[in-house]
Amino acid sequence: MVDVGLFISYILIGVCVLTAVGMPLVKAFGDPDSLKKMGIGVGALVVVFLVSYLTASGEAMGDASVSATKMVGAGLTTFYILAIAAIGGIVYTEIKKAAE
Repeated sequence: MVDVGLFISYILIGVCVLTAVGMPLVKAFGDPDSLKKMGIGVGALVVVFLVSYLTASGEAMGDASVSATKMVGAGLTTFYILAIAAIGGIVYTEIKKAAE
């Protein structure tokens, strides 16, 4: 019984992911300006990850391989960059609102 529940859950998660990704794409294809903005956003995320990956040390630690430690380092650096950007955006917006 548990296996059937897990199987149904996996199917529902897949449907939700496809819907969450697919609906904005369908809407974006109707508006080329929106598609351009989405492409710029995805490109910026790829650039941030590439910079993070290239700056990651890749020093093997314990049982982990060099590629695994490099990916973990890149993921952490990407997270830090995006978190700082998000916090900076919030602070900038609040300061701009207060100045008006």
